[in-house]
Amino acid sequence: MSGQVPDSNEKDVNIAVEAAKKAFTSWSVTPAEERFRILNRIAELIDASLDDLALAETNDNGKPLWLSRKVDIPRASANFRFFATGIMHFATESHSMEDKAVNYTLRQPLGIVGCISPWNLPLYLFTWKIAPALAAGNCVIAKPSEVTPVTAFLLSKICQEAGLPPGVLNIVHGTGNITGEAIVKHPGIKAISFTGSTRAGERIAAIAAPKFKKLSLELGGKNPNIIFADCDWENMMRTSIQSSFSNQGEICLCGSRILVEESIYEKFKTEFVERTKALTVADPLEENTRQGAIVSKVHFDKIMRCIDTARQEGGRILCGGHSVRPEGRCANGYFIQPTVIEGLGPECHTNQEEVFGPVVTLQSFRTEDEALHLANATQYGLSATIWTQDISKANRVAAKVESGIIWINCWLLRDLRTPFGGMKSSGVGREGGWEALRFFTEAKNICVQL
Repeated sequence: MSGQVPDSNEKDVNIAVEAAKKAFTSWSVTPAEERFRILNRIAELIDASLDDLALAETNDNGKPLWLSRKVDIPRASANFRFFATGIMHFATESHSMEDKAVNYTLRQPLGIVGCISPWNLPLYLFTWKIAPALAAGNCVIAKPSEVTPVTAFLLSKICQEAGLPPGVLNIVHGTGNITGEAIVKHPGIKAISFTGSTRAGERIAAIAAPKFKKLSLELGGKNPNIIFADCDWENMMRTSIQSSFSNQGEICLCGSRILVEESIYEKFKTEFVERTKALTVADPLEENTRQGAIVSKVHFDKIMRCIDTARQEGGRILCGGHSVRPEGRCANGYFIQPTVIEGLGPECHTNQEEVFGPVVTLQSFRTEDEALHLANATQYGLSATIWTQDISKANRVAAKVESGIIWINCWLLRDLRTPFGGMKSSGVGREGGWEALRFFTEAKNICVQL
């Protein structure tokens, strides 16, 4: 299967911005109830197109079809539905200065904003940015990843059918260094919401900061999965397999560093490796497939280099570590065995750099303090998972782990009302709930003397 996608440049971005400027005059003053109606209709049409969108996502990205159907596409419609509803309840503050004055805050749309999303959860994360921006009354210049552009194209058709006015959402395709950079540089674009690598985030920040643009950067992760001996064993084991290898490990929230209390380390290792070996790596369209294809040849090569680096650093490959060649239509595809590595310390490259593939490392700890030291021993701080039945310990550790998102006895359990984002090199700002609507609006204080 092959296709063509536009390779947009600065000229195309300029055209998109001009279209957005014309549309903003009316969209910014469109009543919230009308914005709700259109965005909610987009959600309904995404639901109605579930099968077509899921198949497109799987063919584009390589993830199992059941995963696209169960997670990616339903979450895309949920994003639109959530922010469509949210804008109807978005409130501002007022402050009384006794008998002197009343202050109240207006939240007004920024104008034209840029939304740049990655290839790992294409429609899921594309809509996570677009929906709050549109709900708040902005016009959007949006760039999906050039690696997985199809569902963004299909979304454009859905938005037209739903009645979104021309120029309100402008989708431009192309590479990050040309199209993405043109979006970030454009003086008419007031804010940038980006999800992707830390390296790309550094480049965006360097360009945007001198122009005083608002920035929301959700970047890389090297997330710890901290397992104490008093955990709920079956729930922990089942979920740890999921948090390690979902979407071929191509999720920024995957628990790629598994930290296990020493007293249960050998037991954990034996069972975890057995369960990992049982994961089916095959054609993403087959129902029993648990591991699909890596998104591209470039990324496949990167993951294989990371596995070679782990070997060179002295890591012991407990299972996996090799490519897979399925039979049939995927014989020439890019597949990698789920890989478990032990014997590497916290300072090694493998435990410091994001692999973004089906690769996890195992490390043991004796004390709570040692677990915290290992958990915080990277430049990243996106998410962490803590497994313990001791709620006091769970809260104590959660408060000290340097991550923006902490799951206790679960993983990827998401409430869209909560703030989402990372610390340190994992990003700047928060998405989700009121945080997103605040990001895409400008606060204006008005003081009225009594």
